[in-house]
Amino acid sequence: MDRLDAALIDIPGVAVRVVERCGSTNAVLLGEALGADAALLAAEEQTAGRGRRGRRWHSSPGADVTFSLARRVRRPTRELAALSLVAGVAAASALRSLGAGAAALKWPNDLVVGSAKLGGILVETRPEGTETRAVFGVGINCRRTGGLDKRLRRAVASLDQFIAPRRNAVIEAIARALMAALDRFEALGFEAVRPEWEALHAHAGQRLRVRLADGSSISGIARGLAADGALRLATRRGERAVRSGRVISARTA
Repeated sequence: MDRLDAALIDIPGVAVRVVERCGSTNAVLLGEALGADAALLAAEEQTAGRGRRGRRWHSSPGADVTFSLARRVRRPTRELAALSLVAGVAAASALRSLGAGAAALKWPNDLVVGSAKLGGILVETRPEGTETRAVFGVGINCRRTGGLDKRLRRAVASLDQFIAPRRNAVIEAIARALMAALDRFEALGFEAVRPEWEALHAHAGQRLRVRLADGSSISGIARGLAADGALRLATRRGERAVRSGRVISARTA
C-alpha cells in the first residue's frame, strides 16, 4: 500500500496536508481560516465523507483517494453552479493523462467508466466578502474492494483496472489540473470549459432519464450543456434545460 505523503504532492501555490483520519475533508477546509493561497487536505480515511444531497461517500482506508482543495473563486454567484462541472473536466482529464483513458463524466458530478462509477465530486461554497471560498471534495476508487458494488447497488470501477495507481501522483495530477481549470474559469467563465466537458460526456446523444429534485422524472436525448451548465435534453415537448437532478438511466437513442 502506498501511503499518502504531503511531501510527494507538489501543487504550486497550494499548502498540502495529509491526515490519517477525519470526518470530512470538505468540512475541515470550510471551517478553517484560508490564507492567501489555496489549501489541500487528503485523508487516509474519512469517517463522514459526503456526496451530493447528503449521501454518504464510501471509501476504504488505504485503497482510495479522498481529498479536498479549497481556494477563492472570483466569479459572479450566479455562475458558481458550474463549479462541479469545471472540477469534473479537470479530474477526468488528469486521470486520462495518467493512463485511465476511458474516464468520462456523468452529469452533473460523477466520474465513470462506461456505466460504472469511478469517483465523485462534491463542491461547497461560502461567501467571503466580494469573493467566494470554494471547496472541492474528490473521491476516487483506486483499488477494487469486495462488496462495494453490492452496498451501492450499482456498478463500480477502480483505477487499478487500468493503471497501477500511485495515490500521491493521482492527487497531484487532479489538483494541478483543477487549479488550471479554475484559472480559466475565473478569467473566461464556464464557456472556456464547456466544450471540454461535452467532449468527456459519457452519455452524449443517448436517451436519458433524469430524476428531478421534486421526485418527478424527465426523459430526453442528451444535447450537451447550456451556458450555465444545465443539462440540455431534447424531449417530445421540445428542449428542456435541467439544472438540478440525477441521471438514473441511459441508453442508446
